[in-house]
Amino acid sequence: MTEKSMRLQGKIALVTGGARGIGLAIMRALVAEGAVPVIADVNQAGAAAAVAALGHADGQVLRVDVADHASVAAMVDAIVARHGQLDILVNNAGIGGNTPFLEIGPEEWQRTIAINLSGAFFVAQACARAMAQRGEGGKIINIASLSGQRGGHGRAAYGAAKAGLELLTKVMAVELAEYGINVNNIAPGAIETEMAKFAHDQATRAAYNYLIPMTRYGTPEEIADAAVFLCSDEARYVHGHTLNVDGGFRAAGLMFRGSKAIPPGQG
Repeated sequence: MTEKSMRLQGKIALVTGGARGIGLAIMRALVAEGAVPVIADVNQAGAAAAVAALGHADGQVLRVDVADHASVAAMVDAIVARHGQLDILVNNAGIGGNTPFLEIGPEEWQRTIAINLSGAFFVAQACARAMAQRGEGGKIINIASLSGQRGGHGRAAYGAAKAGLELLTKVMAVELAEYGINVNNIAPGAIETEMAKFAHDQATRAAYNYLIPMTRYGTPEEIADAAVFLCSDEARYVHGHTLNVDGGFRAAGLMFRGSKAIPPGQG
């Protein structure tokens, strides 16, 4: 790897929920660009295995329950104590959910909001405070979702939390700009994670592939590529933006499949 390609050399990068899936793919991509990895996850053993696989001598492993404010505060304190700084946050920790609106109970609703929205808020606030105190700016990426932008079956709690996160990102962008902290969202569409391989049956896959203009699921690495861009100086004037990485899912309207013919007079 050339010196020119190391866009994040020496940056301390925290990815929550980074033990697997999209979070781990993002962490790999950041490390490939020179970042120092900090993986925080409720699954500490998984986080430790992930950091070990990255092979970075300065990597840090932390257990965090993002829905617990004290746990989040301890996580940030531990990062600053070890590294003296925090440059990048990828706010990725979250849980899924696919319970119909008429069936979802208060416990599932509250847990989903507590982790996916309140937890993201606790982490972003604690990290932003550390960045602001240091006075050298930073990058924050919240992992939102297409489910927070469009209605979908079973997405009452999950979609509401992700929609709230997208608006929270805009508020953060407005208020944190004066501290030199760039804040943006990534909104994944259907992504081929281990969870998707387990949870998505043939009918679900057919429905997604019909609705996505690119007719395929995305990969965790494609989300990671977007994250590297938003963490780099190349995105220094991108602020308060939601970058959909969804194969055109959100943009699509009525689609006719199977015809590549050019209408008369338009060739």
